[in-house]
Order: sequence, then structure tokens, then C-alpha cells
Amino acid sequence: MRSLRLRLFVLLLALAAVASLTVGWATYASVRSDADQLFDDHLRQMALSLRDQGRIADDERAAIESGQFDYVVQVWSLDGGVLYSTVPAPVLPPRAVLGFSTVMVNGAPWRVFAAATPLRIVQVGQPLAVRRALATAAAGRSVLPIAVAAPIVGLFIWWLISASLAPLARVVRALRERGVEALEPLPAQGLPSEVSPLIDAFNALLARLAAAFDAQRAFTADAAHELRSPLTALKLQLDLLHGARDEAERNDAVQRLRAGIDRAHRLVEQLLALARAEPGTTAAHAAVDLAQVTRQAVADTAALAASLGGSVDVQAPRELMLRGDADALRSLVRNLIDNALKYGGTPPQVRVHLGRGAGVATLVVDDAGAGIPEAERERVFDRFHRREPGRGSGSGLGLAIVRTVARAHGGGVQLANSPLGGLRVEVRLAAA
Repeated sequence: MRSLRLRLFVLLLALAAVASLTVGWATYASVRSDADQLFDDHLRQMALSLRDQGRIADDERAAIESGQFDYVVQVWSLDGGVLYSTVPAPVLPPRAVLGFSTVMVNGAPWRVFAAATPLRIVQVGQPLAVRRALATAAAGRSVLPIAVAAPIVGLFIWWLISASLAPLARVVRALRERGVEALEPLPAQGLPSEVSPLIDAFNALLARLAAAFDAQRAFTADAAHELRSPLTALKLQLDLLHGARDEAERNDAVQRLRAGIDRAHRLVEQLLALARAEPGTTAAHAAVDLAQVTRQAVADTAALAASLGGSVDVQAPRELMLRGDADALRSLVRNLIDNALKYGGTPPQVRVHLGRGAGVATLVVDDAGAGIPEAERERVFDRFHRREPGRGSGSGLGLAIVRTVARAHGGGVQLANSPLGGLRVEVRLAAA
């Protein structure tokens, strides 16, 4: 039973049915008990009334002998003679038990009340079958309103459930009528408190999706803009190679084309690294040795350091475990070292320090370059931002990748002045 409406209706209807049956049975038993008590009182009053009279008057005799009554009256003398009986032949036993008793008459149970005087004994009896039939009829009439009201209660329960679930139905209709790109929050007015947290959580999800889509559209637009320039440059360099007049011009055009391809390759790599580091796209976190990842990143940049005549000094523990994405963390460290080598002076001097604090892994990269003024330090984390456009081969994505990866691992990035005279980049990550 997957329908919440039907499930509630069945459960509430079953509960109402059990309650109705319980109340009906209690009412039935109570009415039968009260009817029995009423019949007993009637027998006792009749017997005591006849006992106190000297004789039975003619009008009273005619009344009690009427066939419309379902009881028997017998009056006995003390020696056992029948003084009076409402039936031709006595049916009640001559030896009476004073007060109430249940006796068998012709194989059927009778309820009898007997009262005595110094001169006679009065017995009034009634078949139990008759009184039970009358009591059952009275009890049935008392239960009849409950039976009639049961279907009405069922219809009211269905209406009540439908009215209670109407706000949820409105939300479902609003979702079905939305377009594919509609990410506006759902209306939360008039919703019950049990449903509001679900709608709030769904609206929060829609807000995150809207932010992610906006960021993705902005990223796609920026990437298309940034790729246009190197591709245009490659096309021009290819034209220069095709139009070279001698071997020297051809070699120079080949070198320029190779450099352009390298720049385009680097840009594409960084775009892919940034896309992988976006929230929601990072791989599932597993146990990672950050010290080993750092040494691998240093090895990746060894060729660049050698070509620039620089050096990279690494201070790291033997092992530093945390939970994260090894490829993303390797990209983070490589981008920091790559930037430090490119802008760390001539020749570049880079120092990498890896340590652990109270539940925090700290990666510090210092260089001996010109540094970044404090007023510009926040802007350098923007995508495709270059402090000196047109100078150098950078794409303006390195620090954006670093911040994105750090945030995906529950950390952050800070820029400061380095003891070496250049820039210090400090990354804090949650350690295992």
C-alpha cells in the first residue's frame, strides 16, 4: 500500500471500526443488564403488591390475566393449594424459594420472584427467553445509531485526510507544472509542520543547484573566452609556418607553434582540473598520504625548476594521513609550486613546508619573488585573473584551483608575506 492517503484512511477506519464495535458491545451489554434489572424490579413489585392485598380484585384479575403480558402469577395457600393462577394449570413449582430464583419449567429456564404472608405465597414468573428477546431488542435499538453513524464517520475521515493532504498535493502540482530549468523555491505557505522541513530541504537543494548551474555557465563562458585566444594564436602561428621562406623562419615558426601548443595544453589541463575540483564533482574521499602527494608534485615540477635554474626545498614528515582526493590534492600542490617557480624571483627559490596541528594539516609554500600587494590578494583567487595581462604564460587559474580544492576538503587558503621576501601561501586541510 504505497498511497499515504489510502494507508491513513484504512488505519483510521479500522480504528474507528474497533472503537465503534467496542462502544456498541459495551452499550449492548449495559442495556441488557439494565433491562434484566428492570424486569426483576417489575416481578418484585407485582409480587409484593399481590402479597399485601387481602384478595385480588376483579379488575386487577382481568388485567393480569390479559394475554398481552408475558409473565405468570400464582398464589398458593400454606398447605399447598392453588388459590389463584393466571394460567389454567399451575406451571410454577409449589415449593417456592423466597426472593429471586431461576427454575426450569417444561425444560425452559424461568425467572421467578416469591413473597410470603402468614396465609399465602405469591409467585410471579417470566420465561428467560422472553425477557432476553425484549432486552436484546432494546439493546439493538440503542446500538442502531452507532451502526448508522459508522459510514458517515468513514466519509468524514476520507474528507479530513484529503483536506489535510491538500497542501502536499499543491506542491506536487507545482512541481509537475514546472519547466526543466525552473529552479525557483517551492511555496511553503500553509504547509503542515511535518512537511515544511522536507520542502525547506528541497528548496535548499534547488538553491544549491541554481548556484552550481550559474557557476557552470560562468565557467563555460570564461573557458570559451580564454580558449579563443590561444586557438587564434595557434592558427596564426600555423599560417606563419606555412608561409616561411627559409629554414630559419621555419624553425622559428615551429618553436612558436610548439610554445603555443604547450600553453593551450596547460590551459586545458587547468580547466579540467578546475572542473574536477568543483563542489559535487570531487571523487569520494579516501585515506591519502599528503606527504607522499607533496613529494610527487615536487617531482612533477622538477623539470620546470631545472629549466629556470631554481630550487625547491621540501620539509615534510614521513607520513601525514588525511581523507581526500589524491589527484585533486596533487593538483593543488603542483599549482602552488608551479606559481612559486614562475614568479619566485631569478633564479626562483621555493620552500615547501608540510606539518600537522590540532587536527589540521598545514601546507606552506614560500617564494622569493615580488609577492602580491595585500589589496590584491583576494582578487588573485578569481578565475582567469592575471595581475599583468599579456605577460607570462599563466592562465589565471592556479590559485582558483587551489582554493576550490581546499574548500572541497574542508579547508581554506591564506596569503601572507614570506620570510624569503616574496609570497607565502598557507593551505589548511582537515587531517585524519
